[in-house]
Amino acid sequence: MPMISSSINLNAINEDAKKCMVGYLGIELTELGEKYIVGKMPVDYRTKQPYGILHGGASVVLAETLGSYGSAFCLHGTDRYSVGLEINANHMRSVKEGYIFGKATLLHEGRSTHIWDIKITDEANKLVCISRLTVAILENKKTD
Repeated sequence: MPMISSSINLNAINEDAKKCMVGYLGIELTELGEKYIVGKMPVDYRTKQPYGILHGGASVVLAETLGSYGSAFCLHGTDRYSVGLEINANHMRSVKEGYIFGKATLLHEGRSTHIWDIKITDEANKLVCISRLTVAILENKKTD
């Protein structure tokens, strides 16, 4: 079974994401690999805290978005689905403007959980945040 389905259309996913928080924050998926997913998010009025720097919660939203989409893409075409179970984040540096970039790498693809390592960097490729996301894998219940 492939890690991330190669039939995923990022343009369609990004267009559909405009209807929820992902779109509101300007998050865009930019690249898919067999075991990773990459995206970016602007640092602007939507994602800054009152002190004028990137809100740590916005970094967590980017991290969870990437890992959650990654798990959904791994399960594409199956009778299973994914939901976030636990996330943590360590913030290393502040960002005042521009974009941040996240890369979620699949560390564990089990039957009941996926674990993602997410590294978020600034435009100078300096580490901004490290996050780990655990995703629960559930089976759709058949209803008759």
